[in-house]
Amino acid sequence: MDSDGLKSLLQTAFPEADVAVSGGAGRFELAVVDAAFAGLNRVKRQQRVYKALGDVITSGAVHAVTIVARTPEELSA
Repeated sequence: MDSDGLKSLLQTAFPEADVAVSGGAGRFELAVVDAAFAGLNRVKRQQRVYKALGDVITSGAVHAVTIVARTPEELSA
């Protein structure tokens, strides 16, 4: 799995989000900005992102991720 494939996967799971992915070789940094995260704590936000990545994590194609999940309001603050 490369960063473009991972970004495509996340954009499918979060169609209204701004998604940025960097990294490679199974280790990625993810930034997902979506209004759907409003009212959710950090753990719940990360759980939603992990759920979208379930198959690639289970397969071992992705084995380490750093997730920053914010709302648009948090990004502009």
